[in-house]
Amino acid sequence: MNSTPSQTKPTACVALADGTLFYGVGFGATGETVAELCFNTAMTGYQEIMTDPSYAGQIVTFTFPHIGNVGTNPEDDESAEPVAAGMVVKWLPTDPSNWRAAARLDIWLGRRGRIGIGGIDTRRLTRAIRQQGAPHVALAHDPEGNFDIEALVAKARAFHGLEGQDLAREVTCSQSYHWDEMRWAWPEGFTRRKTPGHKVVAIDYGAKRNILRCLASAGCDVTVLPATATAQDVLAHDPAGVFLSNGPGDPVATGEYAVPMIQELLARKDLPIFGICLGHQMLALALGAETVKMNHGHHGANHPVKDLTTGRVEITSMNHGFCVDSQSLPEGVDETHVSLFDGSNCGIALADRPVFSVQYHPEASPGPQDSYYLFENFVEAIEKAARQPAH
Repeated sequence: MNSTPSQTKPTACVALADGTLFYGVGFGATGETVAELCFNTAMTGYQEIMTDPSYAGQIVTFTFPHIGNVGTNPEDDESAEPVAAGMVVKWLPTDPSNWRAAARLDIWLGRRGRIGIGGIDTRRLTRAIRQQGAPHVALAHDPEGNFDIEALVAKARAFHGLEGQDLAREVTCSQSYHWDEMRWAWPEGFTRRKTPGHKVVAIDYGAKRNILRCLASAGCDVTVLPATATAQDVLAHDPAGVFLSNGPGDPVATGEYAVPMIQELLARKDLPIFGICLGHQMLALALGAETVKMNHGHHGANHPVKDLTTGRVEITSMNHGFCVDSQSLPEGVDETHVSLFDGSNCGIALADRPVFSVQYHPEASPGPQDSYYLFENFVEAIEKAARQPAH
């Protein structure tokens, strides 16, 4: 089954592994890329989405049609370069209309080697993803419109998928570094933390910059370590708390080296630990729970989550294709948050220790500040631990 825009000659194509084809108009870089296809329902933040390391190995279909309307700018990058493999949109990017814009989206993508395709019936494509699960696809952009369809479908079918893939190792930092930049605020923009803070080690499984900013703004002096850091590496910094970041890929694959490290840290019963997204899944695995691959995942900035400890509902930002199986949580590990879309697990905590994590992204501020309390809770746990007598 084919879908072809009538307004112009197709210069790009999305080929699904089942042979379904979507033709459109290409923008950004030319060439081909193969990945898992997901959809994101956010109305804003396309630049943050494309540069979020959690999207490694994925092409993003944007359900909101006005993608590119505010352009791009250096401040909105969540990592140095785009990590998502490509993007699928309904309408082609237009000239930006925003005072912060520094470049058009299509030019920004082209300079960074990422392919975009417009003119796509994204509603139909999203329905296919929901019904069939996140498909493996090949995305091609050729200004002349020449496509080897059989080869593209074969490449989509040959894609290994995300299950069993340790992608955190591919997007993590190569060496440790210090972080002191705080959240953006009018009119100064980003400022640096100048006062002493609580020493926190952040494990980078694909950390977004704004998570590190939130930690700094909450009162943390942050040192970032690579995903493969050992417990000895972490404890050598004498941290008052440890943060486990977001990231891409299969948590079980990353857990081969991350879980033993976290379990060593858990032996320090007075050490506060806080995880987000993949960090949440890593913590759950270390505590004895299991993770599962979701049909099409959760990707968007409008996901309602209920805090079971307070009864409050938060509007959250999510980006994950795997989740913690709540039925596998061992005794002593409490489920603290659940998705109101499908009831899936969105948070855990140890009943008697300062160890907790959430599946969603509190730093993305879709609520906009519904979930910032999590960073404050982490700092409060650090301060409480510091007041306890040494053992």
